[in-house]
Amino acid sequence: MSSAETFAQAGLEVVPTGAALGAEVRGVDLRRLAEVEFAAVLDAWHTHAVLLFRGQSLTPDNLIGFSRRFGGLDHAPVQEHGQSIVAGRPELYIVSNVLDDAGKPIGSLGNGEAVWHTDMSYLPRPPKASMLYALEIPPVGGDTHFASMYAAYDSLPPALRARAQGLMVKHDGTYNSGGFVRAGVTPTDDPRTAPGHLHPLVCRHPETGRSMLYLGRRRMAYIDGLSLPESEALLDELWSYATQPALCWKNAWRVGDLVLWDNRCTMHRRDPFDAAARRVMHRTQVKGEAPPMA
Repeated sequence: MSSAETFAQAGLEVVPTGAALGAEVRGVDLRRLAEVEFAAVLDAWHTHAVLLFRGQSLTPDNLIGFSRRFGGLDHAPVQEHGQSIVAGRPELYIVSNVLDDAGKPIGSLGNGEAVWHTDMSYLPRPPKASMLYALEIPPVGGDTHFASMYAAYDSLPPALRARAQGLMVKHDGTYNSGGFVRAGVTPTDDPRTAPGHLHPLVCRHPETGRSMLYLGRRRMAYIDGLSLPESEALLDELWSYATQPALCWKNAWRVGDLVLWDNRCTMHRRDPFDAAARRVMHRTQVKGEAPPMA
């Protein structure tokens, strides 16, 4: 069955953003998703890499239940201020700048900019998918940008594309996307000795078969086997292509938005916002079934 037939049978409307990635899925309630509808969502996800579902009304259990349809879920990482997972729901990660009555953060990442990154790529087997659901949003700022790593690979000049083949890059585990040191980690100034994991710089997507860059994040990254100056120069050159505006799409959040992205073939970042404004998001992550492969 073709994609168009799958969507028509499911009664869904998939509206591409017109950018290098992303589409909005309309006509669906994620709390009550029939198998034929889920098949259409899965197909759209593989095609567009990032999907936006507006106007959802999801409890934490609704979000966890929808997320589990894509596979087993990772437990949320310990937050940078040392607080543990949400009681009774270890899969749920709160992204927020809000403080509770005792002045303690209810979530992670504050209100600053979150730099370009791939979620938890410092692990041997990073999550294959991430979902972010908007409960409260600031009036201005806090938008999330996505970049296609398929398009990034395709945009490389032939000589640079050939040079990237077969190289391994260390994905740093020192800092999270907000620039906070991860709980239990001692920072170092040398990317070669920083904690993290090596992954192929050029990977092949296990479902689509397409080639893509797999950069993770820039800070403290290191290309194995090169001198530090050589690694820095090559990474700088690759990053100059990876986040070109032509490869990106931005979601200006509304309450009730759920965004699902393929963590293997995209990167994302967040704009800063006013610290006095409230932003509360719930995130889940679907376990990777295999390490990134060349």
